[in-house]
Amino acid sequence: MKKQNTNYRCPKTAVFVLIMILLIVITGPTGANAADLSLSDKGYSLKQVIVLSRHNIRAPLSTKGSVLEQVTPNTWYNWSAKASELSLRGGVLETEMGQYFRKWLEQEGLIPENYHPADGEVRIYSNSKQKTIATARYFSAGLAPTANLDVEYHMDFDKMDPVFTPALNFAGDAYTKAAVRQIMKLFGGRIKALSGNYALLADVIDMDRSESYSDYEFADDNVIILNKGSEPAVQGPLKLGTQISDALVLQYYEESDPVKAAFGRELSEEQWHDICEIKEVYGEVLFGAPMVAANVANPLVKEIFSEINTEGRLFTFLCGHDSNIVSVLAALKAEEYSLPDTVETSAPIGCKLVFSKWESKKGRIYWSADLVYQSTGQLKYQPILDLDNSPVVYHLGFQNVKANKHGLIKDKDFRKLFTKAMKEYDSLYQKYSR
Repeated sequence: MKKQNTNYRCPKTAVFVLIMILLIVITGPTGANAADLSLSDKGYSLKQVIVLSRHNIRAPLSTKGSVLEQVTPNTWYNWSAKASELSLRGGVLETEMGQYFRKWLEQEGLIPENYHPADGEVRIYSNSKQKTIATARYFSAGLAPTANLDVEYHMDFDKMDPVFTPALNFAGDAYTKAAVRQIMKLFGGRIKALSGNYALLADVIDMDRSESYSDYEFADDNVIILNKGSEPAVQGPLKLGTQISDALVLQYYEESDPVKAAFGRELSEEQWHDICEIKEVYGEVLFGAPMVAANVANPLVKEIFSEINTEGRLFTFLCGHDSNIVSVLAALKAEEYSLPDTVETSAPIGCKLVFSKWESKKGRIYWSADLVYQSTGQLKYQPILDLDNSPVVYHLGFQNVKANKHGLIKDKDFRKLFTKAMKEYDSLYQKYSR
């Protein structure tokens, strides 16, 4: 299901900025009516919701002495947070998302107004990093502002939780060779096609005028590294390009003037997509191949499946990273997609992978899988979200799984997605862990 891409760009003058803000508030992210952007399914009763969220807008690693400072003579945005921590804008945006979900859950009758959950009805579980804990707290404040919901995290503050760490649970020479072969077969062409993207990126940041220009170029080969207990990694231009691309896109969200965000250049929507494509390819290379996804996503797949089977659970919010969403969807064999109304087309900042459970009038259980995210215009200009001004909702399909005419998957088929992913992990473990 694809919607018309009407991504918003901020004009240079203050008058036009104000006009754009007013238009976005009035029309919503795509100009489509609210029904086209709804998570609801008419004729069904909502029974349970499980959300896997990416943290919201954070500051990049553009501190003094960092690679980002060395590759450009320009000065990066003066962030409202420390490196890699949630920004003030990120907190506001996440609260809005929590409020939107509250209004939706109330509309569907899953929760009453001013909901205070009974024990076990709601679970908010975050990775132990600042940006994920803060995201979960802001979301929960919007979801249930008077309930003082607990945010659960299991590790010492700012340490990675194994459930959310996309690390390889097993690896070895045979596994690495087979996995790298699969990665290159699937994504090698996209890696080679990035030369124009690198050139654009280098031009935008004035890389040739940086003092360390000769130390940071995009001419080297990429090396994929797969080690047991560590996250998949890439050394070479793809990693460097991703570091710069990530920072530039975050700056684009945070800086109201897109020309300033691009260090004085007026970029088209297509050019912002080209810049973002570098880090999109990076995510696919590291976490999108089936052999890797089944390996790194296994703890989180098990966690979600446990939530599906938890008696009495109404709402679950799991807060992690884009790598979690990319790897979980790849492990579950989601069909290929490219998201509209965003420069990040696989797992936009602050996006939610939403699994919702529905009961038909005949008592049959179905599930829906959707990605919910704020459009680029909503991220930049922060219109209030509600049921009439929804975030973008993109419905997902899965390979070899037939949905009904409403796009819903039978309960038994939905559960098989998870059991198959777990079995695939077990099979790979048996084959390659020795």
